[in-house]
Amino acid sequence: MSASTSRGTAGAELLAALLDGMDAALCAFDADGTVTHWNREAERVLGWSAEEAVGRPGLAGWAVRRADADDVQRRLMAVMGAPGRRVHEFALLRKDGGRVLVRTQSAGVRGADGKPAGVYCAFSEVHAQIDLERAIALSEALFEDASWGVVLVDVDLRPTVVNAHAARALGAGRTTPLGRPLGELIAQGVEELEGALQHVLAEGAPDAPAELWVTLREGAGTRRRCWRSGFLRLASPLTEEPVPLGAGWVFQDVTEARLAAQEADRLRFRSNQLHRASRSAAECEDPMEAAMASLDFALAGFADHALVDLVAGERLVRAAATPADAPGPCLPVAGGGIPVRYAPGHPALQAVDRTGPVRASAGAGRTDGEWARRRQWPPDAVHVLCTVLRSRGRTLGVVTFLRSAHRSAFERPDAVYAETVAARVAASVDLHLAGGRSGPSGGLPGPSGD
Repeated sequence: MSASTSRGTAGAELLAALLDGMDAALCAFDADGTVTHWNREAERVLGWSAEEAVGRPGLAGWAVRRADADDVQRRLMAVMGAPGRRVHEFALLRKDGGRVLVRTQSAGVRGADGKPAGVYCAFSEVHAQIDLERAIALSEALFEDASWGVVLVDVDLRPTVVNAHAARALGAGRTTPLGRPLGELIAQGVEELEGALQHVLAEGAPDAPAELWVTLREGAGTRRRCWRSGFLRLASPLTEEPVPLGAGWVFQDVTEARLAAQEADRLRFRSNQLHRASRSAAECEDPMEAAMASLDFALAGFADHALVDLVAGERLVRAAATPADAPGPCLPVAGGGIPVRYAPGHPALQAVDRTGPVRASAGAGRTDGEWARRRQWPPDAVHVLCTVLRSRGRTLGVVTFLRSAHRSAFERPDAVYAETVAARVAASVDLHLAGGRSGPSGGLPGPSGD
């Protein structure tokens, strides 16, 4: 066998292998319309083998109904002398007699002399083609117009694609996060997010979406958000064994809804506590005992400590307090009646002067207890809310609520709730003082008038 013959045989075998390895069905015709090539995907779609197809004069009577054959053949062969490709849809016949609608792309083949030599035609079932087009359209829509964030990460958990919505949510451009660790964008909550992505890569997608609270890095500050997230494992469709390409992360910002739900739950709980406090106070014979009961119910979920200071002339006298070193009920101070030595500008004194609530915090990193000790508070206190006790137009004293470092600072809604509690406590204290009964400190001076 000559070298040229050997090369020709090798070339033909290579061509056959390439045709058989294609994902699309392919057939080819010579200038006379005779079938010259027929690959394995064409056999899968229509059931006709290459041995049965190659050499037939056209498709009439076996792959196309005779009534449709002339039109199909004319439209296929018309592209032989025309530039570019043509797209058609035909109904072809399977070997078992069934019909299948296919979409074809055909183009002319030219010989070595540049003259038309035939036609090749790639085809696939219309529903498969439409499925592919839908998948592509969906992918493009997700990464351009979706109203939720979409992020693809590789197996190293670094973003590879970020859609416009996700870029805005992350506070970055669409290309800025690519290839960077998620920790560069997320200050807190990144461990939970990366843990979820690692689980997806190892075990697959979870059954239900998850809600993740994260704190985003934003310039010199931070921004806390809640994202309802779904996860998908991405695997290559081009390999026999699934090869992970990474994970898809789809999320929506539900921060406002979650904060509203939390606020509704908080209001519902506090309303229930006030109701329970009223019922408990109604059973107390001693008005001061009723005042302490109101404070005990208010403390649940609200603060760690409570202090009650009553007005004694120009000073405040500690009347009741919760334990400084452990959780416990608010109780009268044993051996009380001694004025509290509050320095000028103390939040409790400010509350009396303003006749309104005063909030304060130790500041970031100040958890050594010194800030609290200087103000006559339990050493673990880092957030304070002082609310004046008012009844019948008079200031009776101040109730101080204290939170430790594991709680957040008091906010305006907390001050509103504290005022509601203080009004109930003040009514009981006023009743106690009006009755002339001995106070929790063995007798307290009367309140100051305004």
